[in-house]
Amino acid sequence: MEPPIPVTLIGGYLGAGKTTLVNHLLRERGQRRIAVLVNDFGELPIDDALIESRDGPLLQLAGGCVCCSFGSDLMAALQQILALQPTPQHILIETSGVALPAAVARMLVLLPGLELDALLVLADAETLRRHAADRYVGELVREQLQQADLLLLNKTDLMTEADLSALREWLGSTAPQARVLSCRQARLPPELLLGIGPVQSGSRRGAAVADAGVLFESLSLEFEHGVDMAALAALLSAPPLRLLRAKGLMRDRDGRTRSLQLVGARTTLAPSTHAGPQQGRLVCIALRGELQAERLRAALVACAA
Repeated sequence: MEPPIPVTLIGGYLGAGKTTLVNHLLRERGQRRIAVLVNDFGELPIDDALIESRDGPLLQLAGGCVCCSFGSDLMAALQQILALQPTPQHILIETSGVALPAAVARMLVLLPGLELDALLVLADAETLRRHAADRYVGELVREQLQQADLLLLNKTDLMTEADLSALREWLGSTAPQARVLSCRQARLPPELLLGIGPVQSGSRRGAAVADAGVLFESLSLEFEHGVDMAALAALLSAPPLRLLRAKGLMRDRDGRTRSLQLVGARTTLAPSTHAGPQQGRLVCIALRGELQAERLRAALVACAA
């Protein structure tokens, strides 16, 4: 049985930079085959350099990627994507600027073969609080923020450090569940936004994932014991650890092989289709300087089953 295809939802109010982010992820995708779903091609000007051909509702993109227009029928578009050979390795869905991405996330459970990887919300840092206070669209903007796993503050170069600090403090009460990242021109490493990828062996403190104005670093751990996975998920998602991402493959307390995914404060535990691992593995990503290696090791010990 094939593992489900991870789906990243990209939301955010009009003008936040969603188009720029999608093009950036397509250019920096590495070897991933990505499918992009949008309401209408006209709303998402894919870089000409990425387009190889047009086939009805599909744009064939470089590296085996595709872009599909779904109009009002997202479910039909997803079924079309699932029928492609070879199937995509990751799906991006860019929601409308006036949509609530969590509503789209709820649709994913209706189609086997898909799983939510992350709910990303972009926000124009300079105009965010003004839009959030608007009598007509303010409630929508605040709801979008409150649904984010990772909240990407875009265009931070247009703000002073004092204004940016005040904005982060406001977000701490407005969207406390989200991990907030600053960026310029929606540039952040795909390894962070599109998942970690296969869990790698070797216990080491990693180099920065990327330098995109903000540095990230990773930690990869191996361990022999089974794990109380619910307890581990609770520890990893606790705000003091400040993790952005985590991915693990391990034996639970009953000896079953299960996977753990963390994006922001949201964790997902699921049965794994992989053969039972000889060793449990866990990879974590945080902002450089905020990766608490000893606390992560202690959490694994505390949750040993």
